[in-house]
Amino acid sequence: MASTISTADCRISVSENIKREIYSVSTSVNFTYEIKKEIIRNGFENTCCKTAALSAFLRATGSIITRGPHVGFEIVTESENVAEYFVGLIESMYGAELKIAEVGTDNRNGRDRLVLDCVGERSFFILSELGLAEFDGEGVNLKMEIDPYLVENACCRRAYIRGAFLGSGSCTLPKEDESGSGYHLEIVFFGEALADNFCDLLAQFDVLAKCVQRKNSYVVYLKSKDSISDFLQLCGAENCLEKLDGLAERREMRNNINRVANCMQKNYDKSVLASVKQIRAIEVIDSVIGISGLDEALETVARARLSDREASLKELGERLGISKSCLNHRLRKLVKISEELTEE
Repeated sequence: MASTISTADCRISVSENIKREIYSVSTSVNFTYEIKKEIIRNGFENTCCKTAALSAFLRATGSIITRGPHVGFEIVTESENVAEYFVGLIESMYGAELKIAEVGTDNRNGRDRLVLDCVGERSFFILSELGLAEFDGEGVNLKMEIDPYLVENACCRRAYIRGAFLGSGSCTLPKEDESGSGYHLEIVFFGEALADNFCDLLAQFDVLAKCVQRKNSYVVYLKSKDSISDFLQLCGAENCLEKLDGLAERREMRNNINRVANCMQKNYDKSVLASVKQIRAIEVIDSVIGISGLDEALETVARARLSDREASLKELGERLGISKSCLNHRLRKLVKISEELTEE
């Protein structure tokens, strides 16, 4: 008995036992999952785009295997939605069935892990059609770079990028209250030439990615909010793009509030330090010559400061009926008098 999966572009038949096992692998709902879910929901319009996406998906998460005389492939994924989609796509396009090879948990990161393989009469034909391998007369020859024919059209280039992200892509966002950037999107490949090809592919859409080697793999990554926004727009993930923009706006608002608060705190700290210095100066004057020994203007300011030690210059000036600059001048004069008295 077969069940069906609804996608944006086709209805794909998948055997019931595979579907049950796929759904038994749980995936945490995070931003990566949301992006992949939206890409799958949008689907791929043409057969050429499906072929490009499937090729990229196998490049990013698959490997070539042999079993007896047959050359085939296996795919590893953490997402049941992604696995189900590509299982159905392969069945629909090539009439080949993928079998569950392993269901478990990755010991390195604790995430669910699903391994599917396809080895049989049609498996090498699929690899050839997807530009991954060819028979050169002596044996099977693996192609290490992106087949130019698969990405000849702009729509297929976009599909290839989306397929690669579905295979080994991930995206993390910073928390709203975190400082620094924290934005990170990456796609992992097992060959340097392929990773470089992928960077060139992104550059054709003005998305400038970097590549770094991580152990035995090559990681194509984006680190800025703007570049990730461009990538999501390229993938047609409009809902995820809206979520990203919303997060960026909230972080910017929080940062602005923090900057204003920090500025106000610094100004307050400076005001407090100045007030302490003024009060100490007046106390020195009072202990040596007495406040009454000052001229009338300075005596008035000195007594006003001592009576309200926490008042700002603006508040004190308004109370005395003088300008802030005039008050500041008289307070500085009091400090200078105290310094002269101390030196004596």
